[in-house]
Amino acid sequence: MMSVNDFIKLREKDWARLGVLIDQHKGRESLNAVEVRELGTLYRAVTSDLAQARRDYSGQKVALFLNQLLTRAHSFIYQQDVSDWRQIPRYFTRTLPQAFRQTWLFTFIAFLLFAVPAVVGYRLAYTNPDVAEPLDLVFVRETLADSETWTDIPVEERPYVSAFIMSNNIRVAILAFGGGITFGLFTLYMLVTNGLMIGAVLGLAAHYNMSSTLVEFIIGHGVVELSVIFIAGGAGLQLGWALLNPGPYTRRDALGLAARRAVYLVMAAIPLLIIAGLIEGFISPSDASFAVSAAVGIGSGIVLYSYLLFLGRKPHL
Repeated sequence: MMSVNDFIKLREKDWARLGVLIDQHKGRESLNAVEVRELGTLYRAVTSDLAQARRDYSGQKVALFLNQLLTRAHSFIYQQDVSDWRQIPRYFTRTLPQAFRQTWLFTFIAFLLFAVPAVVGYRLAYTNPDVAEPLDLVFVRETLADSETWTDIPVEERPYVSAFIMSNNIRVAILAFGGGITFGLFTLYMLVTNGLMIGAVLGLAAHYNMSSTLVEFIIGHGVVELSVIFIAGGAGLQLGWALLNPGPYTRRDALGLAARRAVYLVMAAIPLLIIAGLIEGFISPSDASFAVSAAVGIGSGIVLYSYLLFLGRKPHL
């Protein structure tokens, strides 16, 4: 077996050439026919080099270097053509649900980071409504104490309220996702504080015997809305975990790989939150019965999770 230095000297020209091809071109379309063939040959050769490096020089930096080079080359070769409209149905029928299933653990952790503080907030507010002061929920407490709620939206104001709700929820989802760049700390903060606040509001409602009215308002849109927050939060946690534990990659490469998966999920947040905002703006404050609101909420949840869990699976032969 040759030494690692001899291996590098023998193959480094091909590695450098592959790097030049992917760094000096904006995309695959900018390569001429000769460069395309050369790119394919070099990519296969470097793949073989990586296998040899992992086998013979696993403790050396050359294996990490080749792994990073191939990651860049793979992204360059297999980048999607955004002008191809056929990618849109593929995204919704395969890419999105598959990405959700591949990263479900992060979504579940995001759910726990929201749910546990929500339970704590509920218990604190139910037993001691004065907790509303440090949580800046004094107006909510006073409104519920007067046996009133803020959910009775006039018909003429519902379109504006719906638009505001959509934009606010989209902002929260984007912040939960983008917070992952802070090693997940801001995502953690967003999930915990939102869970604590919502739990406290429900606890105050229960304390003043207004929980049934509030639950009737929330149930129609809450399943989809909260699910999107968990998905966006899980996407943010993926970014944070990639920075904390990049594995065999540099933090930059690990972050890029995690972001590629996470963006698939976050892209779905906008249309889903628009649906939730429409329900919250028009159905939730309407005169519809609790049964209708519950049917909308539970039905939308069943459709959403059936889609995420089962669509895009490869058929068994």
